[in-house]
Amino acid sequence: MLGTLNGALEVRGVSLEADAIRAEVRGVNEVRDGLPVLTRIEILYKLRIPSDAREIVDRALSRHQNKCPTAATLKGSVDITWSADIEEVEAR
Repeated sequence: MLGTLNGALEVRGVSLEADAIRAEVRGVNEVRDGLPVLTRIEILYKLRIPSDAREIVDRALSRHQNKCPTAATLKGSVDITWSADIEEVEAR
């Protein structure tokens, strides 16, 4: 999903340096019938964005999961949630 988000930002004219866009991801397994099964993925995005791009970033965040091939593949079997820590910096 990070790649989908980054692509959505670039299409909208917001290019972030590699150290300005990261994700911390946690998978949650539950035991079903004696087997560990992935049931949830929790994503925390950490973004450092130009202050004048906040509206664009918020819009991309709100839509990126619906455009992500991996999220579409897992839909219905793995619950995916995300949140974002966003730091705004002065535009260069």
